[in-house]
Amino acid sequence: MCAMAQERRPPMPQETRCESCSLSSLCLPLALDTADMERFDAIIRRHPPIKKGTRLIDQGDRFTSVYAVRSGSLKQIITEGSGEAQLTNFFLPSELIGLDGIDDGFYSGSVVALETTTVCEIPFDRLDALSQILPDLRAQLFRTMSKELRHDHRMLQLLSRKTADQRLACFFLGLSDRFRRRGYSPFSFRLSMSRSDIGNHLGLAVETVSRILGRFQQQELVSVSGREVNILDMGALTNLADTETTAD
Repeated sequence: MCAMAQERRPPMPQETRCESCSLSSLCLPLALDTADMERFDAIIRRHPPIKKGTRLIDQGDRFTSVYAVRSGSLKQIITEGSGEAQLTNFFLPSELIGLDGIDDGFYSGSVVALETTTVCEIPFDRLDALSQILPDLRAQLFRTMSKELRHDHRMLQLLSRKTADQRLACFFLGLSDRFRRRGYSPFSFRLSMSRSDIGNHLGLAVETVSRILGRFQQQELVSVSGREVNILDMGALTNLADTETTAD
């Protein structure tokens, strides 16, 4: 079992309550009134920050909770019986982790912090019970599950139909939109994941990722300095993601 589950619950300072959280408009408490938000807040377990490289969830652990990211970012890795590891998802603030464990009662992959990260643990049995009496909470939970399904469908399409250039363009555009919805710049952002992580996620060799990044910079689509990314031509990058057909 991961170390996270063994840590004791710390005191809950006021600034970490759902009512005062800057992400509440994107997270599960969306649309809850003050009284209902307090009921939701009462079931949450908050933990100290987890350090880069620390596992929040181990693949195969029994499913007990979902986790809402408050700050930082994490990656999900699924290891097959052959030992091959596939990076299936990245999680940013306000996003839920662990929904894939609802079906068979076990987490399908390991989840690892990409940087210092804080999460809110939400015991699923209590969330399920509360959602039965709070229709707005139940509706938001269903919407979140629907987003997960759409993400899976997009990834299948990305890996089966898109060229290498398209995959990386779609990846940058997806991150841009996720940062925009969180109130950050859609044009300039820092990557918490490595090029190796990006390549694994997109089904590309790290050398291919580096080569495409060089090509994107020559075409003045993006500029990259270390992990700092600036999108220079959003329209052209979008057109590339939609229309590029040549293989790398």
